[in-house]
Amino acid sequence: MILTSNTSDSAQPGSADINLDPPGCAVMVVGCGNLLRGDDGVGPILVRHLWERGVPDGLRLVDGGTAGMDVAFQMRGAERVVIVDASATGATPGTTYRVPGAELAQLPPMEGVHTHSFRWDHAIALARWALGDDCPSDITVFLIEAANVAMGADLSPEVTSAMEKVIDIIESDYIAALRPQKPHLPEELRVEFTEDGYLRLTAALAAAHFPAHVTVGSVRDGQLWLLPLRGPRNGGLLLKQRNAAGDRALLVRELLDDAIPIGSRQAVWDDAQGALRIPLEQLK
Repeated sequence: MILTSNTSDSAQPGSADINLDPPGCAVMVVGCGNLLRGDDGVGPILVRHLWERGVPDGLRLVDGGTAGMDVAFQMRGAERVVIVDASATGATPGTTYRVPGAELAQLPPMEGVHTHSFRWDHAIALARWALGDDCPSDITVFLIEAANVAMGADLSPEVTSAMEKVIDIIESDYIAALRPQKPHLPEELRVEFTEDGYLRLTAALAAAHFPAHVTVGSVRDGQLWLLPLRGPRNGGLLLKQRNAAGDRALLVRELLDDAIPIGSRQAVWDDAQGALRIPLEQLK
């Protein structure tokens, strides 16, 4: 629950206008499931991956595995809601279902529900009951068929692959419009190699193409290629902030075998490969 207190100029001393409603948002993504039970935790894990990509204004991410029934009340004020959960229908593991919430007429009763058994259908049922006309009408549910829900298990390869596809769908269909448009960056694509083995990137370049501030690099055909990662959990090189303006620097000495081409040069963002390509030939 989000609690805010606002006092108007005309209010009596000591009085307050308490607003118990959550702030509105354009898109709310809820991940339901139990993180301790293998594939059943795909919803909360997906939400964490989205968080690592960066949360733009208008997006709210909710871990329904720990927020429990509070999820339904947080839906108030959301224009669009996306719920992700595991399923166990007997289908092939990794099978993905996309279900418009408006088509879900039959929802489960709420008796006996607690945080460890709270599922996507409970979230919608409680929201409809508790919010009435304020329940969002634009609700979509993504269900991913589980392979292994044993206690302490990791996500199975099938569910991990399906989760990646669902992330891409949510990003393109719901979140992309909320992210600042990438500016045309002719000057900001300038990068600089330093004597101490670092590569420096401007704040604009880092924000446009490396929002999680993590990358993996390799040398190909006389160029340094940098590909963005979704977060530090995947390993890779950290783009460390080096000044108040938000410019970034990453250590590339080992990638280049200590052969640092010191100086500033023009990099190219390769949309097809999803990589920043930096020529390594010595400047004339």
